[in-house]
Amino acid sequence: MVKQSAYSIGNSAAELELLTTDEMGRADRLAAVHGTPSLTLMENAGRGVAREARAMLGAGRRVAVLCGPGNNGGDGFVAARYLSEGGAEVDVALLGEVGALKGDAAVMAQRWGGAIRPLSGRVADGADVVVDALFGAGLARPIAGVAADAIAAINAATLPVLAVDVPSGLDGSTGQPTGPVVEATRTVTFFRRKPGHLLMPGRQLCGPVIVDDIGIPDSVLAEIGVSTWANAPALWGARFPWPRLDGHKYSRGHAVVVSGPVAHTGAARLGARGALRIGTGLVTVASPEDAVAINAAQLTAIMLLPFDRAAGLARILEDKRKNAVLLGPALGVGEATRQLVHAALASGAATVLDADALTSFADNPDDLFRAITAIAGRPVVLTPHDGEFQRLFSDLGSECKLTRARAAALRSSATVVLKGPDTVIAGTDGRATINENAPPWLATAGAGDVLGGFVAGLLAQRMAAFEAACAAVWLHGAAASAFGPGLIAEDLPESLPAVLRALLGQPSQHPER
Repeated sequence: MVKQSAYSIGNSAAELELLTTDEMGRADRLAAVHGTPSLTLMENAGRGVAREARAMLGAGRRVAVLCGPGNNGGDGFVAARYLSEGGAEVDVALLGEVGALKGDAAVMAQRWGGAIRPLSGRVADGADVVVDALFGAGLARPIAGVAADAIAAINAATLPVLAVDVPSGLDGSTGQPTGPVVEATRTVTFFRRKPGHLLMPGRQLCGPVIVDDIGIPDSVLAEIGVSTWANAPALWGARFPWPRLDGHKYSRGHAVVVSGPVAHTGAARLGARGALRIGTGLVTVASPEDAVAINAAQLTAIMLLPFDRAAGLARILEDKRKNAVLLGPALGVGEATRQLVHAALASGAATVLDADALTSFADNPDDLFRAITAIAGRPVVLTPHDGEFQRLFSDLGSECKLTRARAAALRSSATVVLKGPDTVIAGTDGRATINENAPPWLATAGAGDVLGGFVAGLLAQRMAAFEAACAAVWLHGAAASAFGPGLIAEDLPESLPAVLRALLGQPSQHPER
């Protein structure tokens, strides 16, 4: 049996934990309870900011540090002091009056001891690097007035910008701008990343995110109760169904992928190929009778069975060795597809619903949710993109992506994969992950069909639904990155073996690639 210690891709689980703004505030307070004063945390944070700013300076010497009236500004004053002591020319600008500063920020402004000028729309003039320490992750209102003018000037300048915690104007929990927002070159944050560092458009606005250790003990996480992570193998690798030496194809599950009619068969074959490549022992395409010939002409290792409507699919799934089913891609929207979904859910097989299988319930989503709830405990995964999600969960449209996915999983009693460049996977127990490894060329026709096949294939191998969805999404992104630009959906299953070899720490069989 493969030893799981061989994993070579991904961060440690600790590096993947994500804290909302409120949770990070609690971590700060708990650190003080555990013996680390808030001034020490601010000193350490500012030192880390200065280190990153120096790295961005290159041959330049002048740094503009923009400080806000709160603790984010306090971090900026500390950074200014360290930068000045290191020989940089530092220009500090403050939003508000020095006399109005309170608490730790007031202490650090005094320790800075240098000149502090009022914030203006010309703060970046002559600077080589800008440090944005105006507002942190907890800002809930739109930035206006002179601060908005300063942000506009920063964004218009062609200067490197280092954001402290998050770019000013970005909600750290949702990744959404509250109004004008800094477009950072790089962001330094503290202790753990926040969801807004990964959720779009925050991921683009932050640039690369550096996490600095400022002295908060990891033990506070147990008191907070982390429920959100960045998706990576460290979270699900120990449960990945690697082949066993004493295994065989019948012990590795049997996935069924339901094909559309004669002119719409390719999507099912993409899903089936994905299920086979991810390790499923056997894969069958269930084909309408009018599409059998075209499917047969395209399939080799994948088996083929004809069926007629929902009753025919139910008969195929009566064989309990067929333990996972994917349906939706190119099935068509309407009552016939709804009946196929009900047949699949009633069969006892783990079920992945995508595309038309979801849209077919747009007029009555509760019908779908009741059917899933009736088989509570059996694995069901929904894989909508934003449009399909909106059709099923129209009242959740104003929520942030993480909140929407969690609410949908609770309502539907299914694991939800809300797709996109920042795919969110939400379990029925409140756990959620945000995926960050999808390259832009993954946005290609048929890629979602392959993803559905990956999920179904892992479910067939009896991986739990939440972990199977997380693994499938990450492997999907990694396979796309391994292939690179020019990717089409057919390339994804063929790129997967190299990713799996790397995941095991094994050398590639094709080093020239």
